[in-house]
Amino acid sequence: MPGAEDTMDTSRARIGMWLFILSEILLFGGLFLLYCVYRYRFPAEFRSASTVLSVADGAFNTAILITSSFAVALAVHFLRLNRPKPVVDLLTGTIALGALFLIVKGSEWADKFAQGLYPSSPVLLARSKGEVLYFGLYFVMTGLHALHVFIGICLLSVLAVLTIKGRISARHPAVLENGGLYWHLVDIIWIFLFPLFYLIA
Repeated sequence: MPGAEDTMDTSRARIGMWLFILSEILLFGGLFLLYCVYRYRFPAEFRSASTVLSVADGAFNTAILITSSFAVALAVHFLRLNRPKPVVDLLTGTIALGALFLIVKGSEWADKFAQGLYPSSPVLLARSKGEVLYFGLYFVMTGLHALHVFIGICLLSVLAVLTIKGRISARHPAVLENGGLYWHLVDIIWIFLFPLFYLIA
């Protein structure tokens, strides 16, 4: 059973993680607010620009992240049962799904670059101000989110190795729990990004 010192360390780790998550919410919250302001000012242009995006790709990436978030939750569950093998397997699966997400997103970005729809491109600058703002926000917000996915993949890779080495166990679950919270945050942010950019009515 965890001692008093272990419990205190776990509590501190959780508080630290929730403070970090709060800072991330403030960061993306500011971007979401900026999006809403411009969306209100240029509704027709935002709708027109959104038709260039592939709803199928966005929905596929949404399914990927939801599935990966479920896998992380299961990994934490098995860790509490002191079963490291499925923990490692589930983390590996989550890492693979995260990589697949980035591949799909990279393909989307490549397609937009091929069409000339990237910030400061002559093709984009020839379009309306609202469309320029839409694609500017699209690249900034999805790019920042993709960076968080990449960081999450690196983090989960480290956690998988530490689990294999026995450094993460049922006695010391806080690190994996915090890693899971981070990955859930990545998932939740995308759940907001998907309708804002892909499903504008």
